[in-house]
Amino acid sequence: MLAWGLAAGFAALYTCVGVNRHRRGLTKAYDLGIFEQAVRAYADGRAPIVPLKAPGYNLLGDHFHPLLALLAPAYRAFPSPLTLVVAQALLMALAVVPLTRWAHQVAGPRVALLVGCATGASWGIVRAAADDFHEIAFAVPLLAFAATALGRRRPLAAALWSLPLLLVKEDLGLTVAAVGLLIAHQARQDRRTPLPGLALAVTGVAATALTLLVVLPAFNPNGGFDYWQQLDAGGGRAPLWTLPLRLGWPPIKWLLLFLLAATTGFLGLRSPLVLLCAPTLGWRLLSTNPHYWGVSYHYSAVLMPIVFAALVDAVRRARDQATVTSTSTSGETATGPTPATPRRVRRALAVTALVTVVTLPLYPLHEVVMPEAWRTSPRLTETRAMLRLIPDDTTVAASNRLAAQLTGRAEVTLVCQEPVGPGPDWVVVDLRDPSVQSPCATAATARMLAAYQSRGYHRLIDQDGLLLLEHP
Repeated sequence: MLAWGLAAGFAALYTCVGVNRHRRGLTKAYDLGIFEQAVRAYADGRAPIVPLKAPGYNLLGDHFHPLLALLAPAYRAFPSPLTLVVAQALLMALAVVPLTRWAHQVAGPRVALLVGCATGASWGIVRAAADDFHEIAFAVPLLAFAATALGRRRPLAAALWSLPLLLVKEDLGLTVAAVGLLIAHQARQDRRTPLPGLALAVTGVAATALTLLVVLPAFNPNGGFDYWQQLDAGGGRAPLWTLPLRLGWPPIKWLLLFLLAATTGFLGLRSPLVLLCAPTLGWRLLSTNPHYWGVSYHYSAVLMPIVFAALVDAVRRARDQATVTSTSTSGETATGPTPATPRRVRRALAVTALVTVVTLPLYPLHEVVMPEAWRTSPRLTETRAMLRLIPDDTTVAASNRLAAQLTGRAEVTLVCQEPVGPGPDWVVVDLRDPSVQSPCATAATARMLAAYQSRGYHRLIDQDGLLLLEHP
């Protein structure tokens, strides 16, 4: 009951934050709009063509995430971007359940309560739950169940929970391989055959290679994987031997590693389960994309269930060691109540609680209790009135945040994209939107607005940075 109660509570909190941020117009074409267009296509029985990326762009050529199709029935029943927001909240909150249950089994209700609350309020999950929608929402609970099964030495369950990760995102195949290697390692410790674990590891590596080298290029309009160049050396601009040098530079990467370790009071580093973080951390730290290096965005969500599973496993190991030490000292078999929690475990749990409390105001979960987050500003009222002038089932070229408000009822492209054919029926832009510079450069937006007006588009609204143009 504790585990499911905490999960329900965090699901409600994530939903409140996510829905309210969409209500306030803070969600974006990149990424809520993109994923809604993909899920909308699945719901209609079509390939995931996403005009926000480019005309006729199949999203399976960007990242490999066919598991998104599972959201199609829910979206067909409730065709709204909020369907994705709520689904993400439920999926991420589900990760609390296996970790809390395992912590309860290992150390009792108080530690279970701490682990459950720290997981649900962890900076990586909270940031992702409030950041539009991403496919890794499926990975968070799958990793929680897989890591917990590994810690409990249930290899079949760990393998079955990890295999769907192959359909969540292309890089997670390496995490599946890491699960397989840990299964093989445990088998050798238990004097069993490591072959099943090694087979899973090979499957993970092979699936990653197949996806990156065959599947993604087959769907990609450029015939390749768009993110190879972020390793730099893949484009021939730097020798391969320089890649390891990037692991620790610039220093913001050390902040990421420090915060991950501190999240579990540094005790999680004592568990081999923490090695499941290595594939994700590897590509993030080696990448030339600075967004991957820090503690913002949604990229750390998949690491949270792993580090907390490592924490619970480390607590178990410490208590087992304390039991063995107590038994060998007394010369008798330990009976009766469970042994006292070792001092280092208590210190680690205290640090975990402290990190959770300190980071909570820095991430969006605190918006639930902020009155200003629930107010409707005059600017928001004006924006809504402008968007209501756009009929359903039309074509629209929009700026980043406005696009996410329209993808549920119109075919939307970005305003900076060159139009196909006669052009969109409507053009709508918020020039005061701070995200308008990405993914569209300011100069590109200005150029296209001038082009639309030169083609005779009527200016219906031009007030305080809000611009609405209608096709002549």
